[in-house]
Amino acid sequence: MRIGYAARMNDVTSILSQPVARLGATTITLGQALGIVAVLFVVLFAALVIALWRAAKARAVAAVEAADHARDTEARMADIMQAQAEMQGRMGAIADVFGARQAELTQSLGQRLDAMTGRIGQTMAEQTKSTHESLAKLQERLAVIDTAQGNIQSLAGQVVQLQAILSNKQTRGAFGQSRMEAIVADGLPHGAYEFQASLSNGSRPDCLVRMPNGAPMLAIDAKFPLEAWNAIRAAEGADMQKVAAQAFRRDIEVHIRDIAEKYLIQGETQDTAFMFVPSESVFAEIHENFEAVVQKAHRARVVIVSPSLLMLSIQVIQAILKDARMREQAHLIQGEVIRLMEDVARVDERVRRLQTHFGQAAKDIDDILVSTSKVTKRGQKIEALEFAEGENEQQRPAKAEGGARVADSKTGQLRLRVVEDGD
Repeated sequence: MRIGYAARMNDVTSILSQPVARLGATTITLGQALGIVAVLFVVLFAALVIALWRAAKARAVAAVEAADHARDTEARMADIMQAQAEMQGRMGAIADVFGARQAELTQSLGQRLDAMTGRIGQTMAEQTKSTHESLAKLQERLAVIDTAQGNIQSLAGQVVQLQAILSNKQTRGAFGQSRMEAIVADGLPHGAYEFQASLSNGSRPDCLVRMPNGAPMLAIDAKFPLEAWNAIRAAEGADMQKVAAQAFRRDIEVHIRDIAEKYLIQGETQDTAFMFVPSESVFAEIHENFEAVVQKAHRARVVIVSPSLLMLSIQVIQAILKDARMREQAHLIQGEVIRLMEDVARVDERVRRLQTHFGQAAKDIDDILVSTSKVTKRGQKIEALEFAEGENEQQRPAKAEGGARVADSKTGQLRLRVVEDGD
């Protein structure tokens, strides 16, 4: 057995002496490896024991800390419960206060809402009234606008008619003639003018104005050529406008020459004639852009007049006619002034007589006032006297100023007789 045990031990020793690893020049056998493993196991076991001991100690410390923490937690919970109870009490008080305040706020809001509702209703009523008034005014204005629109439409129709009149030469001449006749008829008395009258040379001007004191008549022509003017307005381009302006200048010069030859007659008409232009704009355009034509008309003793200038000229002629009529009636006016002065003299004489009567009446009134003042003074003296009622005395004379005083015993009254010269 010993041989077998030794043999096994040898086998074990041989097994343990077998190399299992090599580190550089060092060979590690199986026995050495097992020893190292055993040492490592012991070290690990010791480390495990130490770890378990430390864990147990840590658990004990943790248990103590947990117990302390639990006690602290319970104390804190108690404090929290107490604070919660106090908080609930405060919350209840706050809820009561809030409830009262909410009721007051609700009541105040209700009152304010009622007042605001009333004001809003009043405001809406006022706005409704104002809106109705505005609508009524708007309807009135719309009616005015409708009327104005109707007037504008009527005016547009009249403008169309005027355009048709101006487009026709004969009708346009009649239009200028009618304007001139209206101005002359409005400014001069009947009989101081004549339309379409014939002159000694057979020409017939549109109007002849009779001047006072046998002076020659004034001729007025209303046949102004507007075709060339319309051509200027309708021309497009500088060349066409230049051609139309030349034609317009030529037509005016021809018309001025015709007026000077036909209507300026020595001893029968004035040495100046009027050429009537029925438009202020055309008149201004002629004086602005056709100065040579105006100068030529002046040299030919033809005055170009617009409606306003013709009206002014007619007013001047009216003043001249009025002055002439006053000169003709000067002797009648002088006679009337003489009779008026006689009437004034008679009125002055009668006023002086009346002043004399008033002076005499004033003297009589002064005399009357003197007498009444004396009577008043004597009456005051009588009121100052005292008599006993019921006295039976005989009448006795009592001398007074310029008269006699008598006492009546029966009546106890005093009678005064005053005799004065001149009163």
